[in-house]
Amino acid sequence: MEGSAKKRLATLVGCNYPNSRHELSGCINDVHAMRDLLLSRFGFSPDDVVLLTDDAHLDSSSPSSSALPTGANIRRALTDMIDRAGPGDVLFFHYSGHGTLIPPVKPHHGWQHRRDEAIVPCDFNLITDVDFRQLVDRLPAETTFTMVSDSCHSGGLIDKEKEQIGPEAETTTADVSGAIHRTVGRYLPFESVLGHLASLSGIDSPHVGEHLAELFGAEASRKFSGGAAAAGRGDDAILLSGCQANETSADMSPFEAGSGGKAYGAFSNAIRVVLGEKEEGAVISNRELVMAARKVLRERGFEQHPCLYCSDENADAPFLWPRPEKKQQLRACM
Repeated sequence: MEGSAKKRLATLVGCNYPNSRHELSGCINDVHAMRDLLLSRFGFSPDDVVLLTDDAHLDSSSPSSSALPTGANIRRALTDMIDRAGPGDVLFFHYSGHGTLIPPVKPHHGWQHRRDEAIVPCDFNLITDVDFRQLVDRLPAETTFTMVSDSCHSGGLIDKEKEQIGPEAETTTADVSGAIHRTVGRYLPFESVLGHLASLSGIDSPHVGEHLAELFGAEASRKFSGGAAAAGRGDDAILLSGCQANETSADMSPFEAGSGGKAYGAFSNAIRVVLGEKEEGAVISNRELVMAARKVLRERGFEQHPCLYCSDENADAPFLWPRPEKKQQLRACM
């Protein structure tokens, strides 16, 4: 296997928010299914795959609360993964759960179009696009960091990453007359996030950063404490988002075609469908995977549009495989 001496590290996060009014059904199933795929198809070792799910506290065999996908635990797992990485390693992060959009502290003309994307850990300690930018800026040279986010408003979750497939991507009209009824989306309005945090912090403030600072201190997003992202260097971060920044992502119920009797995220399931149609050992580029996932979702009547954000080179690089050495690329062209 090409690059077999390199490390392949993964962090998988699934938030179902059990016993809350924000509860979802398919997120934990998503990451368990992805773990199986990483081990069986992509050569990951079980010891190098970290799984954080919010059913851990319901399992008496769980060793500690460290397995819960809190904001601090997710950041720590990602930081540890990057700290372990060396040049040429393959890193992977899969998030399945709620996403939200954060308005600016001082609204201005056109502010509706300049909100910041964030994921919502089980304790609501938001992780923003700025946080992900700061993480990937620490990557060693030639180390790829692939992020799949099956959440609402996930387009652009790595701040300042180049858009390869987004709202302007060419799509074809499909017959969705057989579209299946869906009742659950992964949409969590910012007002609900703010209200929940305010109920915990006891602070009367419209600014989410003040609530996060009160509740989580140094473990809150640096976005709200002056830690803005830099301009964004050329890097090997790759974001496959479940939808555009202005869209929502959907859960598939156990009764929907292709779900196999379990609830799943529509985007996570589409990725598995596309990869399952490939022969063992066959590779597919990041661009091809996103476009094929769009096709699967369109044919099943979903309205969300997965997107791709990365460098030009990584857009056509194989999904979760090391890029070929430049010498090998030249030899192949001779």
